[in-house]
Amino acid sequence: MKENRKKAVCIMSGGMDSTLAAYMMKNDGYEIVGVHFNYDQRTQTKELECFEAICEKLDIKEKYVLDLDFFARLGASALTDKNIDVPTSGIEEGIPVTYVPFRNGIFLSMAAAIAEKEGASVIAIGVVEEDSSGYPDCRENYIEAMQNAINLGTKDETNIEIKMPLVHLKKSEIVQEALKLDVALELTWSCYKDENEACGVCDSCRLRLNGFKQAGAIDPIKYA
Repeated sequence: MKENRKKAVCIMSGGMDSTLAAYMMKNDGYEIVGVHFNYDQRTQTKELECFEAICEKLDIKEKYVLDLDFFARLGASALTDKNIDVPTSGIEEGIPVTYVPFRNGIFLSMAAAIAEKEGASVIAIGVVEEDSSGYPDCRENYIEAMQNAINLGTKDETNIEIKMPLVHLKKSEIVQEALKLDVALELTWSCYKDENEACGVCDSCRLRLNGFKQAGAIDPIKYA
């Protein structure tokens, strides 16, 4: 008789945070369903490559790669609009220009449909509130509200929990946790700008490098 394993739909960008979240779910005994979005972001090719490599590493059999042209048509973000430069000065007031409008809300909605179809009890997302870039869709209370909305809008027997295991961690703590779980950090990508070598100066690279520095560890990816 086939074992009925508990499933977690993991939203996986190919970045360090979402990869760690997937490792944590696997460590907790969940069968992982990997979900990745191509949304015409600047590093789309590299992120997809990382996602595929991480899925292979974690032996993820069920995966969804979803193509969205909506965000490129929308623009309004340096990640999807080539006319807006990715900031490299490290000084930005308010919501950064790399914020993609309501991206996590859209991703979670699509992940909810997959979770309901797959019979998964959990959606895992690697949002970080305290030490992130200041994106409004990474807030814990927002994700909790989405969980409530998802359960109101799905079948009565569907009960989905959105797990955000990194939400209160600092980047250095994320690095430490990743090293403890032997996460394949060399397969992850955080740079907003470049695909061959990480730029080292965009907000995401700065956060990542600072996290490794504070954790007393060496980042295994290549920087320009």
